[in-house]
Amino acid sequence: MKHDHSSLQSQTTVAQASNSVKKLHHAVTQAMSHPTPEMLEQANKRLMRAENAVAVASQQLDYRGTEFAEEILSEEKERLATLHASLASKKPDDY
Repeated sequence: MKHDHSSLQSQTTVAQASNSVKKLHHAVTQAMSHPTPEMLEQANKRLMRAENAVAVASQQLDYRGTEFAEEILSEEKERLATLHASLASKKPDDY
């Protein structure tokens, strides 16, 4: 029975990290479509939450099962950094 609980906990931890990364993807997509300060702030907050969720999952599970979430997290960080760089090169009146 203990093994089942451990397996369920692992699945839940990975699912939480995955869900957090999915929410980050949505927030970054929204910020790219509507690059307002509010949308950027929301995406930045989602990034922090996703980083935390993936870190917790990786630590608890010794990195087992978190590879996909880590990969997507990395991609979303790049997308958000590209958006920030693009907006930094524009004047505030441009968006």
